[in-house]
Amino acid sequence: KSREAANPAADSSPRLAAAKHRDEAASKKNLCVKAAKEHSIPEDLNKVLENKVMETVLDLFHVKLSVVEMTCSGDADSEGIISKSVSSHSDLIPGVYEGGLKIWECTFDLMDYFSEAEIEFTNKTVLDLGCGAGLLGIAALRGEAARVHFQDYNSTVIDEITLPNVVANCTREGRRMSSGKDRKASKPPSKRPRKAEGSPDVLNRCRFFSGEWSQVSQLLLNSNKPCSKYDIILTSETIYNPDYYSALHDTLAQLLDRNGRVYLASKVHYFGVGGGVYLFEKFIEEKNVFRTRMVKTIDQGLQRCIMEIVFK
Repeated sequence: KSREAANPAADSSPRLAAAKHRDEAASKKNLCVKAAKEHSIPEDLNKVLENKVMETVLDLFHVKLSVVEMTCSGDADSEGIISKSVSSHSDLIPGVYEGGLKIWECTFDLMDYFSEAEIEFTNKTVLDLGCGAGLLGIAALRGEAARVHFQDYNSTVIDEITLPNVVANCTREGRRMSSGKDRKASKPPSKRPRKAEGSPDVLNRCRFFSGEWSQVSQLLLNSNKPCSKYDIILTSETIYNPDYYSALHDTLAQLLDRNGRVYLASKVHYFGVGGGVYLFEKFIEEKNVFRTRMVKTIDQGLQRCIMEIVFK
């Protein structure tokens, strides 16, 4: 007791250090909870495509990323994710940039599966979760979905990548709203500079959101324009980080219709970050809310899977 009185700091410093560490950890965690917001569709659609160079993949338009990297700065990239991604040579900066600038290979696996399994989107409500380029949601629009909502962690991705891609694929000149099963036989659209010549019928079916999953869920469920639950949730390469599993699981549980389905495409294992299909499958089993089944396995290169998730 006398030693404590003589040197109170000797006893309190470890506790102070621990408290400081907890505060820093909490602060860091809070920084990762990016607030949700809805992105409005500009009235002048040509503005959306301004300074954009389009490429084609399969028969869909998508923004050429290298041009976005050169031209997107200031207010257009208020998060600074493009400069951070380029300077760090990284496709992923946890809590800052979650990979939405790049089209990941499992997206194409899932689009192929739509065709093979003849997934029916007609009159369905669809969420493209962790959308990035938005190709999965665009495929749902082509399949005559009633509503398609797009979500990405980063607002820059929505404004500079997702929204331009949706507009480019919904304009009159290159609009290709044929069914997915016709995709391989159809002729690719022109790469020439595009003008948005009006596509309100398709864009009226779309809404765009950015922010962390739990925040977006709350926005969707509690806004003055609350949406009904989704018939289909599409998500690709979103289970790379086990730290995000709880938020993803809760989001699916809150937003999926009782009779709805989730189609999730993923690599079996993500080296360096530790996530993967079987780890997420185990997480789901422990929660005991959903049941899963592997509907497709792709063995070329790094093994990849497509998982179907439904309520028990």
